[in-house]
Amino acid sequence: MGTPEFAVPALDALVAAGHDVVAAYSQPPRPGGRRGRALVPSPVHSRAEELGITVLTPASLRSADEQVAFAALRADVAVVAAYGLILPQAILDAPRHGCFNIHGSLLPRWRGAAPIHRAILAGDAETGVGIMQMEAGLDTGPVRLEARTPIAGKTTGELTDELADMGARLMVTVLGDLDGHPPIAQPEDGITYATKIAKEELRLNFAQDAAAVERQIRAFNPPGAWFEVNGERVRVLAAEVMDTPARAEPVEALSLPTTESSPSTSSGRAAGQVLDHGLAIACASGAIRPTSVQRAGRGVMSVEELLRGFPIPAGTRL
Repeated sequence: MGTPEFAVPALDALVAAGHDVVAAYSQPPRPGGRRGRALVPSPVHSRAEELGITVLTPASLRSADEQVAFAALRADVAVVAAYGLILPQAILDAPRHGCFNIHGSLLPRWRGAAPIHRAILAGDAETGVGIMQMEAGLDTGPVRLEARTPIAGKTTGELTDELADMGARLMVTVLGDLDGHPPIAQPEDGITYATKIAKEELRLNFAQDAAAVERQIRAFNPPGAWFEVNGERVRVLAAEVMDTPARAEPVEALSLPTTESSPSTSSGRAAGQVLDHGLAIACASGAIRPTSVQRAGRGVMSVEELLRGFPIPAGTRL
């Protein structure tokens, strides 16, 4: 039971390990393609069809008919990875051994929808993935096995791929020896919630210190955090922190008073102000310099390539 690319390694691993996958559940195809006209199946849907597995795409599992159909599969286990639909109690109870979820955090930290993004934003030193025995609460179930990895300078995209592969391996290990990996209740301390990402969070907030802005860039890659200049959004996919930024260019715009939306930094410059001709940007403390960017409708490019065709002078306030 899964939908995005994160769930595909688990499906492949189950098949490679010789398990009999009686069905694959995924969210219904969504509009996509040119102008959104064609319905596009999810990555799990497409991969399951390639493997010759029956695919089911109900919009909900709340109806009695869907629950009866699920129980009729007589599954030993349901493997769940970023499925995106709530599993009612009747679904949780149907498989002989229950439902096992691949969750991308070290529970009980970051229960909820966006654990990888939130771990990066918070500056966590490490994260991981766990195989959780599902119950009715939001990611409250006991964990059978987990693995850890340092976050370091990784993006959400990089961590997602890494945790997907780790989770697939852990799931095969657990299913190969259920008795050897009993469910262990989550600790009562350290519970945090990874709320769903809101669109407005993708706008870069330079009123934070430079390290926090750089984490925001990594946390939202993909799809790409952005700033706006001359009415156009520019996505920033990578940036370096400048703890001691270069001296600001002496242009008139730098002496403009700050506003509520552009608070002053610790150096007295406005947050979001471009400091030089290489796109160093002032933050609440320190500065960042984008290194990989993308304009609307263009490919990914270096900041040098951007500035050759789209100059952003020192003194510009983003």
